[in-house]
Amino acid sequence: MVDVSDWSLPGRPVIGILHPGAMGAALGSALKARAGAVIWADAGRSQATSKRAELADLVAVPDVGELARRAHVVISICPPGAALDVAGQVAEAVAGQDRIPLYVDANAVSPATVAAIGALFPDDAVVDGAVIGPPAWEAGTTVLWLAGRHAATVEALFAGTPFTARTLGPEPGTASALKACFALQSKALPAIWLALDEAARILGVDGPLREELARTGVDYPAELGAVAARAKEKGWRWVAEMEEAADALAAAGVPDGFSRAAAEMYRRA
Repeated sequence: MVDVSDWSLPGRPVIGILHPGAMGAALGSALKARAGAVIWADAGRSQATSKRAELADLVAVPDVGELARRAHVVISICPPGAALDVAGQVAEAVAGQDRIPLYVDANAVSPATVAAIGALFPDDAVVDGAVIGPPAWEAGTTVLWLAGRHAATVEALFAGTPFTARTLGPEPGTASALKACFALQSKALPAIWLALDEAARILGVDGPLREELARTGVDYPAELGAVAARAKEKGWRWVAEMEEAADALAAAGVPDGFSRAAAEMYRRA
């Protein structure tokens, strides 16, 4: 097993982004000034992904294996359900090499999934990350929380960028735990409007419910419209995030039904 206990980055490291969706493109763009190159793997990616990467001025390489072998740091920012598979592709590509990239899993996954990803790489090579906020193109909107032995190294990469990077400590999984708890209010709680709407319509009390909510000062159409619009755009991605959050709650001995119900509502959306 490769020893990364004294692992460090060159002055201008090569950074790989898997994959440049809206958030990945913003992360890659933010790091251009600090990196020798910011690369992405274009094999099998959509035209929309290619366009985002082009606009962010990222350098395409043929595939994940090439990216993993060239990069000093790999940042995974993908749908939560794909996080373990993407990590496996990178680990397979660099197996047996003298140099292993620092692997930053910035996905909305449970601490258990972070541990599974960590088991794919040499000791300490994985940094647990959690992005809270929108894709950051200007400072002050978004925080990248980091945890792991080399979290401070990744934090330093983001100094002066639109992403405010903060280190929680040396224990991988804590950043993802924070994200899971945050997701209870940002995604699980709003999903109750979807459940409320569906139940009221099926039970035939939609009209009276709207009247009662209006009477008590609740703008039901606005609340429902906001979450329905977000669910239509991103619900496919939030299903896995809510399931990962539920796993985190269950592991802590906390009832996990909130997140599992939210996952089902986003699945229906």
